[in-house]
Formats: sequence, C-alpha cells, structure tokens
Amino acid sequence: MISLPEEAREAAPGAQIPFIVHEEEVRRALPSLDIRGALEEMFAALGDGEAVQPPQTLTLFPRDAGDFITYLGVLAKHEVFGAKLSPYIAQPGAPIVTAWTALMSMRTGAPLMWCDSALLTTERTAGTTALAVDRLARVSSERLAVIGSGSVALAHLRHVAPLRGWSEIRIHSPRLASDGERADALRALDARVRVAASVDECVRDADVVMLCTSSGTPVLALDALTKPALITSISTNVARAHEIDAAALNALDVYCDYRRTTPASAGEMVIARERHGWSPDAIRGDLAELARGACPAPSHERAVFFRSIGLGLEDIAVAHALYVHLAKQRAAA
Repeated sequence: MISLPEEAREAAPGAQIPFIVHEEEVRRALPSLDIRGALEEMFAALGDGEAVQPPQTLTLFPRDAGDFITYLGVLAKHEVFGAKLSPYIAQPGAPIVTAWTALMSMRTGAPLMWCDSALLTTERTAGTTALAVDRLARVSSERLAVIGSGSVALAHLRHVAPLRGWSEIRIHSPRLASDGERADALRALDARVRVAASVDECVRDADVVMLCTSSGTPVLALDALTKPALITSISTNVARAHEIDAAALNALDVYCDYRRTTPASAGEMVIARERHGWSPDAIRGDLAELARGACPAPSHERAVFFRSIGLGLEDIAVAHALYVHLAKQRAAA
C-alpha cells in the first residue's frame, strides 16, 4: 500500500486534490528525504519483480523546436506509478530544460502529486551513481576524480564522499580556471578537494572517475588512466550523448542502471553496437542485479564502466518519498 500514515491519508487524499509542488518547496524538503534509501529499495523491488521499468521515449517537436523525454515507472511495492516529462526547448542562446513528475495511485487511478523534478533529478542521478560506486569500486579506493563542476557534479560529490576513505578528491572543469567562486564552493564542500588544471591531471592514479557533464561528446580518453578505475557516466538531453569513446566499450567491464532499457538509449552503447561490434550481452550486471547479488562483481583487472541513463522508476521512487514527507508534514500542520 502507499506508505502513508492514516492521518496523512485523511489530510491529503490523493483522489481529491493532488499536491502541486514547485521548486522552492522541493528544495526545503530535500534535506529530509532519504534519497539513497528510496533508490536502494526501488532497485531491490525491480529485481524482485515488484516494479516495472518501461523504456524511456524521445519525442521530437516539429520544426526542430526541441524534444521531450518521457520517463515511466511502476512501483507496485507502494502502489504508485507515473511519469516524468523532461523537455528540451530550443531557443536563441541556452535551451530551456525543465522536468516535472506526475505521481499516480495504483489504488484509485487518481493523481497524487505533480512536482517540479529538476532538483529531484539531480539528486536521484547522483544517488544512483553513489549506489554504483558503493557496489563496484574497490573497498580500498583512495583517489576520487570528478569531471564537471555544475550542480550535478556537486551532488555527486555529496553522495559519494562518505562512501570510501578518500585521501584525495580532484575536480576538473574548464570553467574553474575563470570561476574562482565556484572553485571555492567545491573546496568548501570537502577539505580533500583539489582543483586539477587538466583532465589528465585529474584522473592520474584515480580509483574512481565520475563524469558529470552535459557534453554530447567524449570528455575522457581512457589512455589518460594510469590504472584500472571505475568510470561512471550519466546522460544529457543531447541525442546520442556519450562521455567516453564508444569504441572503448569492448575493452571495459560494463555495468548499467538497468540492462533491459539502458543499451537502447545510452549514446555510446548505441554507437558501439552499430559501429564497433559491441553487444548488450557484454553487460556484466545492472543495479537491480547488484542489489540481489545476481551478477558478478568486477575483477578490476581492467577498467569498469557504469552507465546511467536515468530511469523513470528513480523519478517515481524519489517523488514518492517527497509525497510521503509532504503528506505527513501537512497532516501535522
């Protein structure tokens, strides 16, 4: 059933008036949400057949005006389902990119919440990477490298910093050379942070390399690695976006968030299949399998690559956590 106390259900009946939650209310709620716990529970449910993850869909706007991605998910454990819609609206200068999630009840078929999910997307993306790092990185890992310095990179740093006894955390981004305020903000997050002048300097001797950019083309050449490392990569709205060279997949131990959907959307996987003879059958495991111990752990004899495309179920899981928090909060008011 939906994880709400009885008083919260009476105070906020989803079949009557759904919550409309804007960015500032989400921001205030974030410190109270257990993002990691919600994602761990969701991936376990996916592995146990208590959740459904359909493929994401990309819909183009007419006249090259942009597109939107639809992220769907069913979380039967909590009797909720829904969709996140993430548009990319082309315009002069920077494009407009937003995200909103609709959370629905499997019990009544009625909407429970419609929320701005830009901040939630950042947190669930970083939280998913953190789950992968916790399960795939060597326990003895000491050096963490981060490529990127935007809000997604900062969230990754917050989620991953506690997972290992890092002796050093290096961060590189071209903008840091001219943005001293951003560099200071990164150092303020963790005393171990050091800004690197180049990608090569950043990843030298790294045990884990987190790629946290919005680039549609590679930002890391694997020959920059001086030893086998875990590389994590995320998605952006750019078509066929890939942060490493697709040709490199054949030389890596590949894991992903969900093997049934990721290979059809992840840019480097699509390109590697078309041009380089790579097959999705080479994927060693996904987070649903890792949660159940149903796939092999990496040997670390060669570099490990974890690819996340962002799942609708991740959006539904964190939206449900937000809904439960707000329902309890409003019931107590």
